[in-house]
Amino acid sequence: MVGAGPVGAAIAWRCAQRGLRVVVHDPAPGSGASRVAAGMLAPVAEAYFGEHELTGLLTASAARWPGFAAELAEAAGMPFGHRTEGTLVVGLTADDLAEARRLWSYQQELGLPITMLRPSQLRDREPALAPRVRGGAVAPGDHQVDPRRLVTALRTAAERAGARWSPAAVGALGEVDARVTVVAAGCGAAALTGLPVRPVKGQVLRLRAPGRAAPGFRHVIRGYADGEPVYLVPRTDGEVVVGATVEERADTEVTAGAVLRLLRAAVDLVPELAEYDLVEAAAGLRPGTPDNAPILGPLPGRPGVLAATGHHRHGIVLTPLTADLITQLVVTGVADPLLAPFAPDRFTAGPRTQEKTWN
Repeated sequence: MVGAGPVGAAIAWRCAQRGLRVVVHDPAPGSGASRVAAGMLAPVAEAYFGEHELTGLLTASAARWPGFAAELAEAAGMPFGHRTEGTLVVGLTADDLAEARRLWSYQQELGLPITMLRPSQLRDREPALAPRVRGGAVAPGDHQVDPRRLVTALRTAAERAGARWSPAAVGALGEVDARVTVVAAGCGAAALTGLPVRPVKGQVLRLRAPGRAAPGFRHVIRGYADGEPVYLVPRTDGEVVVGATVEERADTEVTAGAVLRLLRAAVDLVPELAEYDLVEAAAGLRPGTPDNAPILGPLPGRPGVLAATGHHRHGIVLTPLTADLITQLVVTGVADPLLAPFAPDRFTAGPRTQEKTWN
């Protein structure tokens, strides 16, 4: 394994469970995109126009999360913030609501569980919402997890199953001596594999409720405030994650403008956040791809090298399914049909196959 974020650590755990000898190479596990991620498990709210196959993958992985979470909590002996209250998606202004309704209608056409609500129904669920909010919807199956605690739990479970960690960085795949190498290195996968993975910058804030009390709302709240998209993810320890920008840049500097926009949108939706402490402002790099979908499977012409990267906004929700599918491929050499739309060879010319990749 090259890379020990949630996806890499989960694959290591699953492979070790199957009795394989697993070595994970990462000088700083969990220091990449997952360190900044909010941890939303949102197959419905993240279903966008023109991404039908990706939406199917998201919903399939989200369906595995309850069982995955229960198994991981037992294996690691620790909780990691898995919460199932659901998600509210709201619009502050009439224009915000009109834009959101277009997407909700599309999501409903796909048969996804999202229900439109009147303002009074929203505030029945979350009284902390601003009176100005014009309307919204509830996605009861969109949950959350704490990615930082998730990485710790996955590493613990993988080590208990027999996986070993190496702090050495991998500069080239030729440095790795293994029958099968899985590259789950996020944006670093581009240099290692030549795949079209690019950094997409995201700036995120972390607030803290006064006195470290629980935040005044329980649901994940996503929405639009005067055209600014924002999400608010409450934790039981008083933390609220506010995000996130989407920037085609490769730096990790935090900018005053981004902090201003995120805070203004957050307070517009939930006014009490103005009294919370600002405890962290950070930026990370999501591994994006040309079609916004992950890259999963053997590299063309290199069947012993498997990619598990390019998850962009969806690395946390796709962790269970990615781990299961890549582990099956490592063990059997045969790709599950679910992998076909996300194979690395979709970015190369020539025919695509689903035949066995090694003996």
